[in-house]
Amino acid sequence: MHGTQTPSAWVQRWSHLVPVGATVLDVACGAGRHMRWFSQQNHAVAGVDRSQDAIDSVAGLGRAVRADIEDGPWPFAGEEFGGVVVTNYLWRALLPTIVASVAPGGVLLYETFAAGNETVGKPSRPDFLLQPGELLAACAGLRVVAYEDGFLEAPERFVQRIAAVRPGPEEPRPRHRL
Repeated sequence: MHGTQTPSAWVQRWSHLVPVGATVLDVACGAGRHMRWFSQQNHAVAGVDRSQDAIDSVAGLGRAVRADIEDGPWPFAGEEFGGVVVTNYLWRALLPTIVASVAPGGVLLYETFAAGNETVGKPSRPDFLLQPGELLAACAGLRVVAYEDGFLEAPERFVQRIAAVRPGPEEPRPRHRL
């Protein structure tokens, strides 16, 4: 099952942006590597996946929702989260909903495969590969703290990743570690 490995280095690096005490949603959570990471950082967590095995594996961590988010309704309609995490998952029709789920002052941490990945492995279908600048465009309403689009080794892959914050009402600009 995907999600059994250690948390993404990108997610770990930018996890400090999630407001203290905020709930974190892990989209397509798999075995919950990011739910576990944020739970260990004293955040309430929620996760959604279409696999019952995935949901069973994370049920004790927090709110675990089994849902087919590609062919069914978004199970968190009207809800906002202090952190939304997405890794190794892309369903373009859901991008606006995912971005809208970030609460004021909250952060989106997103990392997935990008165009070029078809030259080194799977996924290789264009449906599952972000095009240049696509993730930036999807986050147009957020303040981008960090963004990368390029090649990573071990394992070889092309990715886009972003850490973006939804501005909160009258909050001072936070200082971010670089």
